[in-house]
Amino acid sequence: MAVILLPSLLAREAGGEGRFEIEAPTVREALRELPVRDLLFDERGELRPLVNVYVDSVQADDLEASVDPDTEIRLVAAVAGG
Repeated sequence: MAVILLPSLLAREAGGEGRFEIEAPTVREALRELPVRDLLFDERGELRPLVNVYVDSVQADDLEASVDPDTEIRLVAAVAGG
């Protein structure tokens, strides 16, 4: 199963869990299995702009990329303000 790691802010919203093991065919589908999926995706199903996804330490450009059992997906929430 792929491992998904959440930053502390999202982990709090996921009931304090920051690590999930998920079996899914693509990165997008793996993210949709998370309890915080509504915070990650907008109403059109697109990843929100301030969420960065890294697959095996490389920024993911394609959420339709396949997920292997030993894949590590890390979410990083960008900080914005002014």
